[in-house]
Amino acid sequence: MSDAIKHECGLAFIRLRKPFSYYQQKYGSVFYGLNKLYLLMEKQHNRGQDGAGVATVKLNTEPGVPFMHRIRSAAPQAIGDVFAKIRDEIQEIEKYQPEITKYPGLMKGHVRFLGELMMGHIRYATQGKNNVELCHPFVRYNTIPARNLTMAGNFNLINTDELFAFSKAEPGDVHKNSDLAAMLEVVHHFLAKEDSDGTKELDVRKILQQAFSMFDGGYHTCGLIGSGDAFVIRDPHGIRPSYYYINDDVIVAASERAAIRTTFNVGENEVLELMPGNALIVKNNGDYSIEQILEPKERKACSFERIYFSRGNDEKIYRERTDLGRHLSGTVLKAIDNDLRNTIFSFIPNTAEVAFYGLVKGLEAYLNKIKVERILSWGNDYDEEKLSEMVNRRIRIDKIATKDVKMRTFITEDSSRNEMVQHVYDITYGKVRPGIDTLVVIDDSIVRGTTLKESIIKMLDRLGPKKIIVVSSAPQIRYPDCYGIDMSKMGDFVAFQAAIALLKDHGKEHILQEAYGLCKELARTNTLHAQNVVKNIYKPFTPEQISAKIAEILTPKGIGAEVEVIYQSIESLHAACPNNLGDWYFTGNYPTPGGNRVVNKAFMNYMEGKNERGY
Repeated sequence: MSDAIKHECGLAFIRLRKPFSYYQQKYGSVFYGLNKLYLLMEKQHNRGQDGAGVATVKLNTEPGVPFMHRIRSAAPQAIGDVFAKIRDEIQEIEKYQPEITKYPGLMKGHVRFLGELMMGHIRYATQGKNNVELCHPFVRYNTIPARNLTMAGNFNLINTDELFAFSKAEPGDVHKNSDLAAMLEVVHHFLAKEDSDGTKELDVRKILQQAFSMFDGGYHTCGLIGSGDAFVIRDPHGIRPSYYYINDDVIVAASERAAIRTTFNVGENEVLELMPGNALIVKNNGDYSIEQILEPKERKACSFERIYFSRGNDEKIYRERTDLGRHLSGTVLKAIDNDLRNTIFSFIPNTAEVAFYGLVKGLEAYLNKIKVERILSWGNDYDEEKLSEMVNRRIRIDKIATKDVKMRTFITEDSSRNEMVQHVYDITYGKVRPGIDTLVVIDDSIVRGTTLKESIIKMLDRLGPKKIIVVSSAPQIRYPDCYGIDMSKMGDFVAFQAAIALLKDHGKEHILQEAYGLCKELARTNTLHAQNVVKNIYKPFTPEQISAKIAEILTPKGIGAEVEVIYQSIESLHAACPNNLGDWYFTGNYPTPGGNRVVNKAFMNYMEGKNERGY
């Protein structure tokens, strides 16, 4: 999207089901598992830019021999940095023992990260700075092997303070706001309780039921236990995505289906979705089971996964993004008065390209219908030139803007910085007829609108179009997210800014004070979770009124073109993405009570002038 937001983390899990000698003989490398883990992480690199980490567990080690290892990095190319360090360790061993790679058992003993259980994570920081100490996985060590635990995940929890209080943990300054740290402490609490007598096999299902019943949020989480057991679990609403693949050689899980398919070269139907509230539990002997841990609730899988976050090379996601564009074609045609002859269509940024194809397909369907109707209306009154002109009419599409290298500026003065920001994109000259053509550009979604106002619209106006129409493949983002996406401040949303402006225009500022007063009362009675008060601020206005005000806000001073903004409707979003109906950032309908608490807190922060997160 043109406004970059930090979003989803990525998770990778591999359990080798055979001895290392098997992989050396079959695949030619004792490092088969590590190689696949690297690929599985790289194929989800879109999900994490701030850091990466790997944890492994060796099975059947002698007492006193370290069996759980972790490595993390917050370097600019974190995945490569992690695996480069692992490679350096291997090369150091080979330098002194050149023949060791021929002996898988020795390799396992000497290479720290050569374990049967492997977990990888790529991080987008939704809390805390880009600190290696906040990179997953986290580890809870213990002198008793079965009580060692390492975890990573793609999630946010809303009740972190309560979880720390329950576990009686006292996190340091770095981890005091970390939801993974809180989750780890709670799971470890029940793990230690289950292993209290040390004489029985761990009941991982019981541990997960006790721990995860306490978590309010969306999650896709993995854990490796010192006993050799492991688990992957998904929240009961299915907010965060989770997929797995199993054959005789491996058990695999990841945040994206396409990543597994590419890494292991398997068909779509071979990669399964881990259903909401379920866990993939892998025992230390390599057996596995899919267990229902929590009662599944109304499915609210994140729609942003389909709009933007997940890679588009999954055929289902590709089809859904195409449908998102196609659903907008009717609204766009109305906005241009069906004047395709004098309209150019394009997309910004590149991630909106698939939705753009869908929009064009919808426009082509309309144009082809018109062609048939016109030709039939002619009867026999046509010649080859007239027929050829009609048949060859096309939708006008061009690559109008290209993102330049990531520009940075040493200038801190606002006016100078804004001028520099305008040049983030380069434009294609000579395609637009000044004063005649309308320019339609599609974006994934519009969050703050800053890049549109300060860069894109100013840049497009230099081409001289009569009108600029910005089309969002997503509906208006009105509310914070609290389940993994870094959108937590009300004032950041241009839709919220538009609603506030409309309240002032209509003399209804009292609605703001009434909403703030209600939030204060809910906070006093500890019932902020009871309702979404912020809905009252949008209630007086139609989506079209808010879109018109957004266009006004995003129109820079001094430009010649008229600016219009078109958003996807909620109904069309659901039609395009029928299995991902999580839409709380658009509708305010949060799947868990904690969501209402977050949006109300975010609104209170806005009213009190606090530039703080809502959770």
